Amino acid sequence: MENTATVSGTEVKKYRRAGFMDEVRGFCILCMVVYHVCFDLNYTYNIHIPIMFDGWFDIIRDIFAGAFMFISGMSSRYSHNNAKRGIQCFFIGMIITFIFAFFAPSAPILFGILHFMGVSMMIYAIGDKYFLKIPAPVGIAVCAVLFLLTRGIMYGYLGPAQGVGIKLPEFIYNAGLLFPLGFRSPSFQSMDYFPLLPWFFVFLAGAYTGKYAIEDKMPAFFYKTHCKPLALAGRYTLWIYVLHQPVAMVFFLLIFGKI
Repeated sequence: MENTATVSGTEVKKYRRAGFMDEVRGFCILCMVVYHVCFDLNYTYNIHIPIMFDGWFDIIRDIFAGAFMFISGMSSRYSHNNAKRGIQCFFIGMIITFIFAFFAPSAPILFGILHFMGVSMMIYAIGDKYFLKIPAPVGIAVCAVLFLLTRGIMYGYLGPAQGVGIKLPEFIYNAGLLFPLGFRSPSFQSMDYFPLLPWFFVFLAGAYTGKYAIEDKMPAFFYKTHCKPLALAGRYTLWIYVLHQPVAMVFFLLIFGKI
């Protein structure tokens, strides 16, 4: 359901809020918080959490992160200023980068989820009029293909996985400055890392899917709120993400006497 409102003398479109989107986003951010807390316990305090860091769990982690990116892409169709949102998100990501560089130099964050989200929003803001010329079903299909094609770039291959596809030249990775795209050098280290390739295609697929959401074409349950706490968390994901690590550090300091 679409209506309009006047902001600073300009008429803008308003869309029906999708409660289910808030809930999925809230669930994903809470999963990220749990993962990061378990990560700290495992690698900083040597408290092993069974199954949390087995190889297969990386797949679960990527599913939650991918769902968060997809929903964020959908949300971009609701926003009237993706460039502003992107700049804010990237700026906060850079603040986190500098904080970790100062307080935890052995655990840098160079292109984490906030950097990724910020750059993705800015790219979408710049290119949305071109992206939107492509029909949504075609756009979603193309994004799926490109995601699979670039999934192995982080591991040195143009293909869906490490060792599958075309091996890429090492000099691209040794350049050292292309890590935001996924071309990370052997010495690259980042405790939180989501490069544009392949993840931008998940975000963009969400943006194409968002077309159906703003046009009121999703199932009825999509627009209803089923769990208010999750929906509330989903509306404040940025603040939860920014604050959860400092809160966890204070908690660990009180319990273990060190950070």
